[in-house]
Amino acid sequence: MTLRSVTKVFTAAPSRDGDGVDLRRAFPAADLKDLDPFLLLDHLGPTPLGPGEARGFPPHPHRGFETVTYLLEGEIEHRDSWGNHGTIRPGDVQWMTAGSGLVHSELPGETLLREGGTLHGFQLWVNLPKLDKMTPPRYQDTPAASIPVVRNAEGTVSAKVVAGETLGVKGVIDTRIPILYLHLTLQPGARFEQAIPKTSNALVYVIEGAGQFDEIEASAHQVAVFDRGGEGVRIANPGPSRVSLLLLAGEPIGQPVARYGPFVMNSKEELLQAVDDYQQGRMGVLG
Repeated sequence: MTLRSVTKVFTAAPSRDGDGVDLRRAFPAADLKDLDPFLLLDHLGPTPLGPGEARGFPPHPHRGFETVTYLLEGEIEHRDSWGNHGTIRPGDVQWMTAGSGLVHSELPGETLLREGGTLHGFQLWVNLPKLDKMTPPRYQDTPAASIPVVRNAEGTVSAKVVAGETLGVKGVIDTRIPILYLHLTLQPGARFEQAIPKTSNALVYVIEGAGQFDEIEASAHQVAVFDRGGEGVRIANPGPSRVSLLLLAGEPIGQPVARYGPFVMNSKEELLQAVDDYQQGRMGVLG
């Protein structure tokens, strides 16, 4: 297959959100506002926390898109204004469709708060098409044991399939639009190719080590954005240490994007309605 080229490489800048959660925000940022259908990518931590030090995201609203939380270490307890409650643990994925709107919180789990530990994970925001923006909220809380992990024949590449398909294995999460979300680990000397439709946008975020993408190198905390000039991507690990990264691809929605904080709609009027609905309690209330 023909391979895509890298159009840009940049480093995710350190930032802080919620009530003091340390993170690196890949986008939106000066180097990349968004990559349709992706709106935001945050790398949370890794942050060592002592007992009682854990921080999180107090109650806040969402409307018009989906949040995808993938935890590598730590524990996050979530609640929302419609009575939903659960805990995300290492390896788990929560794919939340905010849709018509809700108020939720993402706070330290009881064990992390009591004993301390490391908070490390990712949050991705995925836009929704206009027809789905006011769909009822939905959670897909998927434990680590249910998320397939596949290896190549040589055993040099491991892929956790959050969404989409690779090496003949499909993810279990249902997505509104075609999405590929892989957590790849490449041992020294390994190479990996992934087919991606020419119509999709694609990027990688390097978690650990340094990888090579179309002869362009990117290392930890860097983003490499691909063009749409080929039918797939090639990833190589030419170095002496393993490489861990996220490979994301999605079919562009191609509709107007109006965003204001935690709301992503198609027009200013819809944003104003979202703000009013939140202020009037029509998205529910979470104490």
